Amino acid sequence: MKKLLVLLGPNLNMVGIREKGIYGEDSAESIEKEIIKYASDNGFVADVFQSNHEGVLIDKIHESRLNYDGAVINAGALTHYSYALRDAIASVDIPYVEVHMSNIHAREEFRHKSVIAPVCSGQIAGFGKRSYFLAIEALKGLI
Repeated sequence: MKKLLVLLGPNLNMVGIREKGIYGEDSAESIEKEIIKYASDNGFVADVFQSNHEGVLIDKIHESRLNYDGAVINAGALTHYSYALRDAIASVDIPYVEVHMSNIHAREEFRHKSVIAPVCSGQIAGFGKRSYFLAIEALKGLI
């Protein structure tokens, strides 16, 4: 069975608590369970990992090349300025799909640019927690 990593960046542990009008009412824990179940229903084993620390996320990306067939990444605000995350993704030879629960292109201007997009296989944004499911669907065709 193929293995997927779902990597979540800063503040995504606060989904369901913060900005419910943008991120919804579902808790981070309930979304994690739904992601794992959806992945399993689609023939994958998924691990979900969240950190508020850039270096920890980079270490997990480096590890992903040895332990996973593909990855989904919601880097949160790091999406828009972390060249270190960008370089980490570029250094591994597995497909990464960038995900955002909100439509980053309809929000503040600083959110419109993703520095990780050029090294990801694609980007999915604006579909709430379903963005993760769409990314898993995308990975089915990539791995």
